Amino acid sequence: MSEGPPDYVSLNRESWERGADEYQREHGEQIGGPDPLWGLWGIHEQELGVLGDVADKDVLELGCGAGQWSIRLAGRGARIVGLDYSEKQLGHARSAMAAAGVEFPLVFASAEAVPFPDASFDLVFADHGANRFADPYRWIPEAARLLRRGGLLAFSGSTPFEALCWDAAGDRLTTTLQRDYFGLHRIDDPDGYVEFELPYGEWIRLFRTNGLIVESLIETRPPEGATSTYRSSEEAAWARRWPMEQIWVARREA
Repeated sequence: MSEGPPDYVSLNRESWERGADEYQREHGEQIGGPDPLWGLWGIHEQELGVLGDVADKDVLELGCGAGQWSIRLAGRGARIVGLDYSEKQLGHARSAMAAAGVEFPLVFASAEAVPFPDASFDLVFADHGANRFADPYRWIPEAARLLRRGGLLAFSGSTPFEALCWDAAGDRLTTTLQRDYFGLHRIDDPDGYVEFELPYGEWIRLFRTNGLIVESLIETRPPEGATSTYRSSEEAAWARRWPMEQIWVARREA
């Protein structure tokens, strides 16, 4: 008998089903602007140049939420597919697509088991999306499988620095280490969901094992005066001293 999915799959799906409406109320305006914006501080894709020209490319967004990114990329000529494992989030995406007058496939699935054949996409990306709530040892091989030769994988998320300094009991970010670096992997949140983070060397080993060559690691830093619906001013000050957010860019071997 085959094993069922890991426990975190249902925990995270249930968490997003409960919290999707509130999430969009709190953060929808920040992430729903006219331009693609990366991460906690809404840094413009045009400034960072992570994805490049997406016109006429087959693109998959892992954890599309309400489709803010996917809608913007569809407007730039991408053949986009939005994937999410929350029906509530996909419902928000359908409403946003109708309001924007665009149409593209939305897929209800986990980033660890994507229902597309090998080599279906030129670009697979996520902006604090499914990559944060799926096991890297499962979703990175899946993303590599989906990419064509020379295709690009790009995703933003937290950093080991933040994971090491987060005091879960006090629900706050500190300036001292709260957990071990070695063995960093699964992080169970007191609110009932599960996130994942790896040491830097382990990320690189995982990429290389799956035929991905690292092109860039962008450690974003909030500019002075930056505001965010995700973070307090104290946390923004922390993020100006140490990396709170990073964007990995890797390419499938040609």
